[in-house]
Amino acid sequence: MGNIVGTENISVASCELYCYSSDASQIRGMPEVVIKPRTTAQVSDIVRLAYEHNIPVTARGAGTGLSGGCVPLEGGIVLDMSGMNRIVEFDLDNLQVIVEPGIVQEKLNKALEPYGFFFPPDPGSSAMCTIGGLIANNGSGMRSVKYGTTRSYVLGLEIVMADGKIIKTGSKTMKTVAGYSLTDLFVGSEGTLGIITQAIIKVRALPKERSVIFASFKTPELAGKAVVKVLSSGIVPSACEILDSNIIRALNNYDPKLNLPQAGAILLFEVDGSEAEVKEGINLIVKACEDLASAIRTASDKKERDEIWAARRLAGAAISRLDPVRTRVYVGEDVGVPIKEIPKMLHKVDEISKEFDLPIMTYGHIGDGNLHTGMCIDMLSDEDWMKLNAAADKIHRTAIELGGTVTAEHGVGSARSEYMRLELGSALDVMITIKKALDPKGILNPGKMGV
Repeated sequence: MGNIVGTENISVASCELYCYSSDASQIRGMPEVVIKPRTTAQVSDIVRLAYEHNIPVTARGAGTGLSGGCVPLEGGIVLDMSGMNRIVEFDLDNLQVIVEPGIVQEKLNKALEPYGFFFPPDPGSSAMCTIGGLIANNGSGMRSVKYGTTRSYVLGLEIVMADGKIIKTGSKTMKTVAGYSLTDLFVGSEGTLGIITQAIIKVRALPKERSVIFASFKTPELAGKAVVKVLSSGIVPSACEILDSNIIRALNNYDPKLNLPQAGAILLFEVDGSEAEVKEGINLIVKACEDLASAIRTASDKKERDEIWAARRLAGAAISRLDPVRTRVYVGEDVGVPIKEIPKMLHKVDEISKEFDLPIMTYGHIGDGNLHTGMCIDMLSDEDWMKLNAAADKIHRTAIELGGTVTAEHGVGSARSEYMRLELGSALDVMITIKKALDPKGILNPGKMGV
């Protein structure tokens, strides 16, 4: 491989291999070598050799995933794609850019901002996660209520297939129906079908105005009912987030200046658009919530709004501040349910928390039914680990029973692969058939997604 990327871009040192043996989940797997390509041709040559010698290949971006998606379960090669981080082309007259997979989401948006554009998917890890990782997992975030998930912004891809061949999918046009939608097939495939080396990304004009509304509720269930009422009234906020009482305490501990009101739950609504659209959106949300909420107010200015969203991005980490003995463990943390089932899911989570005597702190993108159920345990307690896994299993199964999903944005990886048959049924067999057709030797990210 040294003749492909140079020996300085290859490592077999134990200390470095260890750094690539995990992501932010509890999944572990040690690679045999880490390679850092810089071009599509290098990726192609590496994968071709791996295919010839039946060596597993796992692509990795920033390692911020929560499902074990970039963990090399069967060893082999980890391709560190973070060095392929260029913006290849600004084509803003056509509302698009062409990027390499290693560019960090926040850096892309900072590059777009002076031109008055942005890439809407807005995960909590936006300061770290790469566009390639977002595409591989079809990531989203806080503004998916209005703007949708990453899939909505991927017009085309350059992909290295399992045998090293390079293909291009999609088009620079805003729509095309020429053949199968291969772009959609690869978005969310978690590196199991091919390795993304370039992407055509659609961008949007930055909204002229934004405003944030706080609505406090006595219980999370009342907050859930308010979300159903807001969305069924035809209002489409750009973001709709829930924070339960534990998360509120955690964020106030993290940054006392926030001074979030103590309540059973808070909903954070963001409305964006023209000045008139924002004003109308605020009025409609207040009207929809006023019979259920105990208090409603808007952020005083841009500074407060920015501080709130910055703190919200850190909600997952802030949970650990509530108890110095307990550590946040990302298990069972990414369920999604249909909008009308939100109140019931919130009630079920409360029941599960009481059943296992395990604090569960709920937050997340409630506007699209995506709830993050944060659990903290004493990592040295076998009993806590048993409670955690049992509670997570029940959360997953409850979401499926309500017509939902075990992962709305974090991905399947290996952390949730055991639920794929239960959630997908015979559709999983179709996925397995596709995997075998495109990766007959099974070298691409093996052991993931139940395929």
